[in-house]
Formats: sequence, C-alpha cells, structure tokens
Amino acid sequence: MLIDPLIASATRIVTVFLMVAGLYVVIARGNMIKKLVGLSLFQSSVYLLFILPGKIIGGTAPILDSRFPVYAHPLPHVLILTAIVVGIGTLALGLALVVRTREAFGTIEEDEIIAREGAKASRDGEGA
Repeated sequence: MLIDPLIASATRIVTVFLMVAGLYVVIARGNMIKKLVGLSLFQSSVYLLFILPGKIIGGTAPILDSRFPVYAHPLPHVLILTAIVVGIGTLALGLALVVRTREAFGTIEEDEIIAREGAKASRDGEGA
C-alpha cells in the first residue's frame, strides 16, 4: 500500500529529471549531435509523462471479458507509439541535417559556424 505512492512519486521525479536534463543539454551545448541527444531525452520524458497516468494498477489490456473488470485505456499507448515513430523520423532528419552541415561548414559546433559566418559577413561588409 505504501509502496504505490512512492513508486508513483519516483516515476514523476525521473520524468522531471529527464525533462530538465534534456532541456539543459539542448540549451547549454553547441554540438549539434549533443543537441539531438538532448531533444531525444526531452522527448522520452514527454512519453513517460503521457503514458504513466494511463497505467491502472490491477488493470489489464483492453480486452472486453467478464473476467477482467478493470482495464487500461488504450489511447495514451497508441498516441505514444505514434509519437515514437514520429520522433524516430525527426531524429533521422536531424542527423541528416547535421551531416549536411558538416559537409558545408566542416564542423558541427554551433559557435564555430556562427563565428565563421560572422567573420565572412564582416569581410564582405568591408569590401563593399
């Protein structure tokens, strides 16, 4: 009895920790791969945020049978499965953009790209 609220609190704490860690990595890091990892962490925390309330203790899969009076609502699970597929597609697109950025600029560090573009813009401004 006492374990259930503790487990519920622990899962919420883990969810919030993953969300904050992912957001920190996205904001604090200039490496584009690390930003994608941070986005994946953040996205995973959102999955947990949606799917944890969908779990009913003592509930079963949504099978209509007189032996199973309590079952979990399938909608959160279906939404999260869709979100996982969309997340994988988004991550693949992000990785492709990082590869293209590396080919174009020779680096995936955001600060170096901004510095190079700033230097290039100032050179172009002086010459005109």
